[in-house]
Amino acid sequence: MEIALRPVEDGDLPVFFRQMTDPEAVRMAAFGPKDPCDREAFATHWRLLRDTSDVLRTVLADGAVAGNAAVYGTAGEREVTYWVDRAYWGRGVATAALRALLAEVAERPLYARAAADNGASLRVLEKCGFRETARARGYATGRGREIDEVVLVLEG
Repeated sequence: MEIALRPVEDGDLPVFFRQMTDPEAVRMAAFGPKDPCDREAFATHWRLLRDTSDVLRTVLADGAVAGNAAVYGTAGEREVTYWVDRAYWGRGVATAALRALLAEVAERPLYARAAADNGASLRVLEKCGFRETARARGYATGRGREIDEVVLVLEG
């Protein structure tokens, strides 16, 4: 499978919305919007993101929109995030997409967070060079309660 990144296009947003409202994916990701099914809040969020210096990319798997990946935040505290459609889970798409994003964005350090029980996401981050630096607790909207999360960093 060929994995590629490209800038986000308007036509990608309905696909992202569908992907990001999958109940199983929302539960696994844990941290996200208060109401993932609020289409207006979703559209506003993406409109605001596109007006920043954030790096926003569409993940393509054999030419199909498979998800998105981004680097966001202020200098010195920037984080990576990614979302891959559940149909592509376990196929190396997230790892390949994150590696491509990290090759495009040379800035370091970069940070990441994942639910402590999201072993798949933690493995993706570790394969891409991120190392755990801390544990925290935070309210996970996708779970409706506080959970443990892992904070990771990718340095120089």
